Amino acid sequence: MNQKALRGSLLLLLGAVIWGAAFAAQRIGMDHVQPFTFTGVRMLLAGLVMIPASYLARKKSGAESTPERRRDQRKGGILCGILLFTATSLQQVGLVYTSAGKAGFITALYVVLVPVAAWLLFRKQPGRVIWAAVGLAVVALYLLCMPAEGFQVEKGDAMLLGCAVCFTGQILCVDHYAPRVDGFTLARDEFLITGVLGMAVALVTEEIRPEGLLEAIIPILYAGILSGAVGYTIQIVGQRAVNPTVASLIMCMESVFAVLTGAVLLGERMTLREGLGCVLMFAAVILAQLSTLIRGKKQERQ
Repeated sequence: MNQKALRGSLLLLLGAVIWGAAFAAQRIGMDHVQPFTFTGVRMLLAGLVMIPASYLARKKSGAESTPERRRDQRKGGILCGILLFTATSLQQVGLVYTSAGKAGFITALYVVLVPVAAWLLFRKQPGRVIWAAVGLAVVALYLLCMPAEGFQVEKGDAMLLGCAVCFTGQILCVDHYAPRVDGFTLARDEFLITGVLGMAVALVTEEIRPEGLLEAIIPILYAGILSGAVGYTIQIVGQRAVNPTVASLIMCMESVFAVLTGAVLLGERMTLREGLGCVLMFAAVILAQLSTLIRGKKQERQ
């Protein structure tokens, strides 16, 4: 594995840690504010944080701003923003109607949908080893997130399936635009689009209470700055050098870190079933990384 791919993989792993801890923030935040309000405020906050960051990044890189680059920047920000808004909104609303465990499993189906969509849309064949890693990841997610009594259909399941589809589109969209544009500016535009759409829907459908926002300030700050500005920027920068299927496998480890942070911060204990899920998830990611290493060595010999 080359140095860029390794650095990208480590960045995506850091993003998974941040997102894993964010599930608690999202659940706590909705005790005080409604779903679209939470999504809108956290994403606007993330976008505001990224405005000075994107300016400094562009100034430091000195990259020339061509008409084609600006066009890709606008188009990428709009498309990624719409997909991220739809995904996060469906997830936030879906959490109202179904269990967190089932929500984590259904949302993380993007680990399967990404290679399937990449193959169907772009004819990108990930290889047999990656498909095996995907299978391991699915089993791991089931053990981590699903109750032992089995799958039971609830009202929010369709919303969370739609969320998984939209996250698949967002990952592929980032994979397409991140190498062509400035990553920090792409993240800024993505967050601002998501935040504006979220607040627009909230103003029409929800009651926005200042006291509720104040009570939810800690979850909003975490979800906006760390999970939003830091986490999704890490995704954009990290995906530049990482295969989108491998990236989706690493990012879906957020479910593992959700279990671990719950144990550390909330005193929750992992069952044997959850522990096995963690082991299988780590195995899936290692298998995916070995696949890219083997493929890279083959290309060097050719």
